[in-house]
Amino acid sequence: MNARLLVLLLTSLAASGVWAEACMVETRAQSASVPMVEGKSCYEYKGVPAGSIDWSCSNESKETLASSKTKVASCPEKPKGTCIATLTQESMANQRSSSKDSHADSANIPKGAQVLTYYYDLKDESQARTDCEKAGGQWRTQ
Repeated sequence: MNARLLVLLLTSLAASGVWAEACMVETRAQSASVPMVEGKSCYEYKGVPAGSIDWSCSNESKETLASSKTKVASCPEKPKGTCIATLTQESMANQRSSSKDSHADSANIPKGAQVLTYYYDLKDESQARTDCEKAGGQWRTQ
């Protein structure tokens, strides 16, 4: 009897889009001339259907920083800092991007959807905070 309830609960969570999904990112500089701000971070989307993170959490980056992305059930606890921003079409394509524009409906993104980026291995916390706030996000230190 309890197994049936558990299956029913898991099925309803998955169908409603409440299933937790996150993307763990490990970044290293490809050159000594390219400064690193963060080494280990994790981001998740809030207020969007399950599976929305799949495309952005791929390892197809051609950036000057080498990134390794891994999809995980949830981000680890106890980050050093968190950036909370409006989820936009641009931030779905690039996790380092957020937007001051709160009108994300052109990308069929639900109103109020957010991207939360958690930083664990910050090389320069003040720069991470500045980048977050300049892009329209809110910075929180844990």
